[in-house]
Amino acid sequence: MRILALDAALGRCSAAVVGDGKLVAARSADTERDHAAALPPMVADILAEAGLRTSDLDAIAVTVGPGGFTSLRAAIALGYGLSLGSGRPLIGVSVGEAFAQALPRLGGRTLWAAIVSRGERIFLERPDRVLAANLPDIEDPGHPVALAGNAAIEVTARLAARGADVMLTDLRVPRPQDVAAVASLRLRGLLPPRSPMPIYAEPPAAKPRAGERPPPS
Repeated sequence: MRILALDAALGRCSAAVVGDGKLVAARSADTERDHAAALPPMVADILAEAGLRTSDLDAIAVTVGPGGFTSLRAAIALGYGLSLGSGRPLIGVSVGEAFAQALPRLGGRTLWAAIVSRGERIFLERPDRVLAANLPDIEDPGHPVALAGNAAIEVTARLAARGADVMLTDLRVPRPQDVAAVASLRLRGLLPPRSPMPIYAEPPAAKPRAGERPPPS
């Protein structure tokens, strides 16, 4: 199974071709902006390196959040364009799902994806929901948790200072091979479907005109 994975959720722009669970070609750049300009040449490069056309793929996968409003939309828009042009399905993968794929053994801990928003606002993707909160207001979990994401260090420190049982992982941004692995599980019916629409934990700071923004998932 050949999957093209796109990610621009958390300050890194990346693309990869994964074939039968193995990383075939990948590109990435740490950037907070210009994702719409950076991603297309990455995709062209890795497809050329892999010797593939988009029509040779089985699916295209894209992270849908939580994350940066503009960067998420850039990756999703590119995914839609590639999907329409190739006739291949576009599959949504959340940031937390990609982290969970990379961290299968947590000793019974619940995984929280902690993601930078605006100011002291943090997005928390938990297994049951996604929420936004100010860093000082994040509630104690009441059970052992593991933290991943670009706000994981701050959230772990805050909770540990209150005596919570927390573990900091070393994952800060999703890996495209994990995004592809989750998409593969979806293709095989082993995970419920997820629409390739951005996950909004709260309204964006810049509000588009009516009809320009896809509805929250």
